[in-house]
Amino acid sequence: MHARTGRTVRDLRRENRTAVLRRLYFDGPKSRLMLGPATGLSSGSVSNVVAELLAEGLVEEAGSVDSAGGRPRTLLRITPGSGFMIGVDIGETRIRIELFDLTLTELARTERALACSGPRTDRYDVDLVVAHLRDGIAEVLRAANVPVERLLGIGVGVPGIVAHTEDGAVVHGQTIGWDSVPLERLLRQAVDLPETVPYWIDNGAKTLGQAEMWFGAGRGARSAVVVLFGSGVGACSVSDPMEPGRALEWGHLTVRVRGRRCRCGSHGCLEAYAGAEALLERWREAGGRPPAGADEETALTAMLAAAYPADPAYSTDPADPTDPSDPSDPATPSTEPDATALAVLDETAEYLGAGFADLINLFQPERILVGGWAGLQLGSRFLRTVIRYSDAYALRYPASRTRIDLGTLGPQAVTVGAALLPLADFFARGGRSPETEPSTPAPAWQAALQDRV
Repeated sequence: MHARTGRTVRDLRRENRTAVLRRLYFDGPKSRLMLGPATGLSSGSVSNVVAELLAEGLVEEAGSVDSAGGRPRTLLRITPGSGFMIGVDIGETRIRIELFDLTLTELARTERALACSGPRTDRYDVDLVVAHLRDGIAEVLRAANVPVERLLGIGVGVPGIVAHTEDGAVVHGQTIGWDSVPLERLLRQAVDLPETVPYWIDNGAKTLGQAEMWFGAGRGARSAVVVLFGSGVGACSVSDPMEPGRALEWGHLTVRVRGRRCRCGSHGCLEAYAGAEALLERWREAGGRPPAGADEETALTAMLAAAYPADPAYSTDPADPTDPSDPSDPATPSTEPDATALAVLDETAEYLGAGFADLINLFQPERILVGGWAGLQLGSRFLRTVIRYSDAYALRYPASRTRIDLGTLGPQAVTVGAALLPLADFFARGGRSPETEPSTPAPAWQAALQDRV
């Protein structure tokens, strides 16, 4: 007896369309002849799929290439304006909203600042965040004059754990005071968009991981852990480059029993020592003097300039009229390294190295990639110190097979990764609109037993 796979002709057609769209997206332009070996489909299947995609406007011709003795072959590519995505990053200091076409060309963007002073829970007031998203989404759509019917969806990267319920995505963000926040439902109520526009809400580290695996430093790797280092720290484990990774609450790994109090309420978490917020707080406690009233990004820049005054990657330019440093100000970097800043950074590097060693021992990834505004600002010099400690704490064999490097998509990669959430779903559906499942009557026994209840 042969096992039934449950796959229908419709499923096979969708999979064929998905294969062609992905190859054109990641490796195109390509001719029909080139698509055969790239997708594993027969020439007939490729021709049928391409004809459908051309008729629907998802694919367009992009010139031609000479063939060996025959007629020139027509190249095909994804049509940029056939779909649009919005990516949102709910970050530590601001909310960033970007509108992209299908090829990830940015068409419009806006930012909404979050208060840097006062309690963290006030900064992340749910009503305020939802209002920022409502206004920002309307602004980018208006600025680019994009037809709503071509919007594939809205991806949102959030700090916290995301659970998917009948009520939509619910966010559990303990560090920001979000306890079971039904963010998807709140957005649907507030944002003036059709019900057919999907929302894809997920952890920010997870969206960063998807972006780096598809287009950044993770390309070519079969497995990776992508670290998001900002005000706090998080991570995403990826075992299949084309599939979404798994968000890890790595920042709340205990690195010191009965240690410093973390903003999650526990003690001894990695984030209590290695997040940018904790790093700056420890520098201040040790006698460092961050610029008064500065936000975290500016304060971290000042700390790095104090620790590495001779390094052009961190030092400021005194000839720059926009440089706010004042030679008479004690917070202004001198030509001598600040021993206090160096000591705090070295201790932070050791905590991060131990955390990286845990990731290596647990997941044995091909690569560990560091992203986020703080991770990229700390740069390769700091990362070299982290790697040295990581090698000291990790098992030798998996550590020798793991490459640790910086991400390549910049500090705003979370927004790009968020936009990939609706794009990935678009590919999985073969470029078709979501289909409504036909309703079927319940079995007779179900109705009979329901009457007894």
